[in-house]
Amino acid sequence: MEADVSEMRNELQSRDGLWRRIQLECQKLYTELLKIKEYKDMQEIQIKHQSSRVQLTEQLQNKNTELLLFAESGEHKEELNKIRNHVYRKEQSHFSEQERMKTEISDLTEELHQKEITIATIMEKASLLERQLKMELETKHKLLTKQQLLEFRYQAIKTENTHLKEMV
Repeated sequence: MEADVSEMRNELQSRDGLWRRIQLECQKLYTELLKIKEYKDMQEIQIKHQSSRVQLTEQLQNKNTELLLFAESGEHKEELNKIRNHVYRKEQSHFSEQERMKTEISDLTEELHQKEITIATIMEKASLLERQLKMELETKHKLLTKQQLLEFRYQAIKTENTHLKEMV
């Protein structure tokens, strides 16, 4: 019986270790969730920057239109060509930067989606394991209580047996 009690204690300790690992995993998931939120915040900032870039593009187009009107007047053609080239290079640079940002936002969104799926799956598994662990702990506790009751009865019968032997 003592060996059974010891075995049950060992099993309860191993279950406790499993429970602690589950809790540690949940903490890791929470940390991962915080990182994902940071990614999401960064994505929102990038979207704000993108909208400001659109405004800058519109301003550049307006300036370009002004320059064209100015060029039609026939004054400062050489300077105007330099400015046009500069504006063109800026527009190209801005366009390529905008495309890079779109790609990066798309990649980050996909990564965020994958991590959300992973977190949901792990949370489901952790919940299932927690329920299983609780049920097993309840079962072990019932068995331990039953064993203690049987041990108590055994001691009572043993004492009664000893008493009966003495009487005989």
